[in-house]
Amino acid sequence: MSVEQAAAALRGAQQVVVLSGAGMSAESGVPTFREAQSGLWEEFDPSRLATPEAWQADPPFVWAWYAWRVGLVRDVEPNDGHRALAALARTHDVTIVTQNVDDLHERAGSEVLAHIHGSLFEYRCGDCGVRYDAPVEVPSEPVERLDPPTCQACAGDVRPGVVWFGEDLPMDDFQASVEALESLTKGDVCLVVGTSGIVYPAAGMPAIARGAGATVVEINPHESDISDMCDIVVRGSAATTLPALVAALG
Repeated sequence: MSVEQAAAALRGAQQVVVLSGAGMSAESGVPTFREAQSGLWEEFDPSRLATPEAWQADPPFVWAWYAWRVGLVRDVEPNDGHRALAALARTHDVTIVTQNVDDLHERAGSEVLAHIHGSLFEYRCGDCGVRYDAPVEVPSEPVERLDPPTCQACAGDVRPGVVWFGEDLPMDDFQASVEALESLTKGDVCLVVGTSGIVYPAAGMPAIARGAGATVVEINPHESDISDMCDIVVRGSAATTLPALVAALG
């Protein structure tokens, strides 16, 4: 299907909900979860670095890897796809729900309703849960251990604000995402950008939009597990297709 078909759907939309996945950020050069397992970290299984059990066993070890990932994300810039969504929000009511733990949507100028898998940049205490907003040390080179910051409320170790294997999604973000999708009506659009459709419950979100009557548009260079539930499928990358889509709107 064509960009023009997707643009035609957007022209009549009162609301647009964007569901973005890893493909949205990959074109900015953000390393995927496993790509960050390089150099010093390549010998370690990610499951040793992204579970509550790993954190409890060795906080400095886990914190060092996440601090390294923070540095990698800070070194890249939003791509044209991120910027196109920010431009779209100037003419449409756009709500962004992302599975990505980076801040590229925000740096491109968009407001994000929900990071349903958490964020690398929203630190909190691993003991009392209080948010930690002070600056954190980011190593210029990977190190095997780095002491995490200390919570100012209870003196516990500050942890990354991401969702680890075995943890529940942040309920407020997830509920807000579902409510945004359920508020869509016939003529509205759900844009699904760069997601594989494998990870649940995020993979079930396009079905909520479709059930509400919205037109579901997938933008992805590859077929995904949700392609067959989309009304319009545009095969292309986020960084090239989204700017073309916004341009087609005039």
